[in-house]
Amino acid sequence: MSDSTIKGDFPFIGIDAVPPGEPLDLPAPDIERQDDPAGYLLDQPLVDAINVALLLGRPLLLMGDAGTGKTQLGHRLAWQLGFGKALIFNTKSTSAARDLFYAFDTLRRFHAAQTGEGSTNNLDYLTYNALGEAILQSHPRSAVANVLPEGFEHIGPRRSVVLIDEIDKAPRDFPNDLLHEVDNMSFRIPELRNVEVKAARNMRPVLVLTSNSEKNLPDAFLRRCVFYNIPLPEGDRLVRIVRQRVGAFADGTCPLLESALSFFKTVRSRLLRKTPATAELINWLHALTAAGARSDQTLKEAAPALKASISTLAKTREDADELALLVKEFLGEKTAAN
Repeated sequence: MSDSTIKGDFPFIGIDAVPPGEPLDLPAPDIERQDDPAGYLLDQPLVDAINVALLLGRPLLLMGDAGTGKTQLGHRLAWQLGFGKALIFNTKSTSAARDLFYAFDTLRRFHAAQTGEGSTNNLDYLTYNALGEAILQSHPRSAVANVLPEGFEHIGPRRSVVLIDEIDKAPRDFPNDLLHEVDNMSFRIPELRNVEVKAARNMRPVLVLTSNSEKNLPDAFLRRCVFYNIPLPEGDRLVRIVRQRVGAFADGTCPLLESALSFFKTVRSRLLRKTPATAELINWLHALTAAGARSDQTLKEAAPALKASISTLAKTREDADELALLVKEFLGEKTAAN
């Protein structure tokens, strides 16, 4: 913290509109602990699915509710295999199959052709995306030097984990158009005289795909994947996850954690539009303890902290209204219906 800032403690602002004399020094969020791949807890059925996918060289397709750890599993797998950080492709509603491999700046290339300014080499307008980069990294640099743009950081030959996140967001043609490329781990670049780049056989990328829904995934694509549905953790497993991710509970169960998990279970049964999952639970527990809840208290005894942190659990107006009612019921406060 510099001399020209004021240290900020939670809560950082009040209802008054008076700014501090100096900028407030907000603490850095504990993202490293929350996202540390070493802290991701695997269970045996998931491990079995991973091992089968690795054995067969097939994509691992992970489904489950939002917030159950599908994306984090990709990072955990890359870490555990020693492949470095996972290469990520964030699927969009406009994604096309080519986007998974590379992007070509058509407008900039057109401008160069029209004005005579800029490079005439198509390679200078090419940017590789997750799976394209992984395929390139599977080779020694000398084997793919002819398709590497200037400045491309090539560190191969090495294997990579490629995480294709939320593939269900893409148009239905997206997974269909990938069938050949995924089977062969190759792609063509029409802008470079249709050159084909194919992964080295012993360095094929490991594919992890996540989806919140099966509705946009065609049968032909599903048949090529090893499937696993990640359920919401319960019981001892949920406690272990919280202990890994929330420092305040690292020493084990306590009155606050036990009562908070019981309340969270009730919340899940009442909020039907956007049901909170593990990610929301972890965020809530971080906020709850930052707001002053002590481990030796029950959640009801930590009522002010509960009220200050509860906004982490609801994601729609209707669920927020239902949650506010639930908190009042839980604390024994009067509601409009009383």
